Amino acid sequence: MTMGANVSLTDLSENVGSAIVSLGWSSPTGEGDADVSVLLLDGRGKVRSDADFYFYNNPVAADGSVQLLGKEPTGDGSEDRISFDLTAVPAEVERIVVAASRYEGARFGELDDLKVTLADAGGESLLRFVIEDAGQVSAIIFGELYRRGEEWKFRAVGQGYESGLAGLATDFGVDIEDDEAEPGTEPAQEPALGAPDAPDAPGAPDAPAQATLQAVPAPRPPAEEEAGPRKRAARPRTAKKKVTPPRPPVRSLAENESWRQARLFPVSALKNDRDRETRATSVLLSVMAQVPRFGRRLTAPFGAPSGRMETFTEVSLPHGDTPRRPDGVIRVERAGKLWTALVETKTNGNPLKSDQVQAYMDIAARRGYEAVITLSNDVALEGSPLVDVKIDRRRKHQVALWHLSWAEVAHQAQMLIRHEGVGNAARTWLLQDLLHYLQHDNSGCHGFQNMGAAWVPVRNGINDETLCQGDPRALEVVESWERLIRQVCLRLGGELGQKVLPAQRTRRGTDPGARRARLADQLCQEGRLQAELRVEGAPGLLTIGADLRTARLRTSVEIPAPEQGYPLTWAKRLVRRLAEAPADLHVETLVEGGAGGPRGTLERLRPEPADLLPKDGSTRITGFRLSLFKSMGSGRGSAESGFIRSVDDAVLRFHTSVVAHLDAPASGRAAAKERAAV
Repeated sequence: MTMGANVSLTDLSENVGSAIVSLGWSSPTGEGDADVSVLLLDGRGKVRSDADFYFYNNPVAADGSVQLLGKEPTGDGSEDRISFDLTAVPAEVERIVVAASRYEGARFGELDDLKVTLADAGGESLLRFVIEDAGQVSAIIFGELYRRGEEWKFRAVGQGYESGLAGLATDFGVDIEDDEAEPGTEPAQEPALGAPDAPDAPGAPDAPAQATLQAVPAPRPPAEEEAGPRKRAARPRTAKKKVTPPRPPVRSLAENESWRQARLFPVSALKNDRDRETRATSVLLSVMAQVPRFGRRLTAPFGAPSGRMETFTEVSLPHGDTPRRPDGVIRVERAGKLWTALVETKTNGNPLKSDQVQAYMDIAARRGYEAVITLSNDVALEGSPLVDVKIDRRRKHQVALWHLSWAEVAHQAQMLIRHEGVGNAARTWLLQDLLHYLQHDNSGCHGFQNMGAAWVPVRNGINDETLCQGDPRALEVVESWERLIRQVCLRLGGELGQKVLPAQRTRRGTDPGARRARLADQLCQEGRLQAELRVEGAPGLLTIGADLRTARLRTSVEIPAPEQGYPLTWAKRLVRRLAEAPADLHVETLVEGGAGGPRGTLERLRPEPADLLPKDGSTRITGFRLSLFKSMGSGRGSAESGFIRSVDDAVLRFHTSVVAHLDAPASGRAAAKERAAV
């Protein structure tokens, strides 16, 4: 049905003595919800008394004509069902309004798939009405049942109220306390509705007539026009606390704080690496199949089509005298064609084995599969494969080898849960349980967490000045640093819901191996590791540097000077922007020619922003550099005192306390300059 259309129930079914009306919606976050309400109206378009208002505190009519059945989960979200016994509706009731409302400032525009359906007594669905654009309203009339002689008809309304449930109920004559609704509040939108006495056709709007059926009744008549004082209903009036009740905080029912919530994917039974690999593969592949958007997000970069996905574990495939059992298989069907990939999984930092991957590549080539996907804590780098495999170029069918890090899996789950949504509460819950599993200490799926065996010797060699250029251990540390930076980008991007990518200041097409060799030589000479991150919406590149000589981390960002205004205004504005930044933040003025400009801590500059200006007023300011320093971890792992944890914490702290408070580039000049440099 369309807005304003109406239809006779007897034209749709012979079994309409009772009906089930369902109001449904979905939430991108999986948490949004609304409450339904029903109002029985007489010929004046008003409730006879407050007892004709049915909602969560008054769900059942004494005569059985109305019963709120509660919420039920659906494949796309949830729905509220209402049962109507139309034969028991009192004769003086001419209309039944079906509405829903949100609470605590929430709006229907935040929900998706708003719809109302009606089914007959046998459960057969008779009609459906979808509300396309709800807007910023907190209450909506979805539809109404009304009498036409001896039969009942349904009208699709879709009218919103900015004043919420209180305003809607007041307009229909429910007695609300004075502070519940503002006098004269008008509905957010008024669809054109037809007249009840005019002939109409199923599914079409009512024909115009002299008398118009008002979906929203006229304001109450003045006191002098009323026959007498209004008679109070026997039932207590609807109070404010019933119409817009405060939602109490959710209280745990556990008797002891040490109790742990039951999980769909438990980790307590994992005793060895084989158990971890088997459980992690099964958990991941099952969620990929049940949450299509998540499965698509992981497989699309590997060339998989968008289609129906099926996943399998512990599959036995023939290979010579001994069958091979890959950890999993992913199959996607699109237009009658299959895309198939074998999956090899490692957890707990265990390396991939070349012979295993080679066997799966050969099996996939013989069977016509498209890809082999390896999954481990490690991060793949361009030009530095994790496993060496031989590809027979003589084969007509070639198999692609792809790698996926557990950090990338967690990143995609976090992006969907916290920022993008999957439009379904059950699927959101599945992703949340998967993310909890991956982040548990016993799962073994923690991403890159070890700088390698060369980390400690290289640090000692730098401190002792015995590390020579060309030492292969320095190259190993540079590769580990690059893997760490890629993982830091994933974690920061998951927190922000934005793209965070490593920036390489090299020309496109440069050999990655030659670039890393050059960085390894710089590490031997200067004792420093450095990387730049491009954060969407940030005013400049975020730089992270590790000085192995002083064991200190430096996070910084350079802000270009505004194109207009005065330097003193720039300095004052910058200090105001950094009101919530740490007091030990270092601020340095960048001047033309590369010479060092004035600098100082934010604590010293707050009372005197003019100290950022060069003494020579003719020197041109090109920008400002903001930096934070902290001690770096000494261990090679991701423990509390490890180097990996310290880098993660430094980048996240710098962005949340400094970069997040800065203005994005106001013009394309800074962005163009940044692109030219990267």
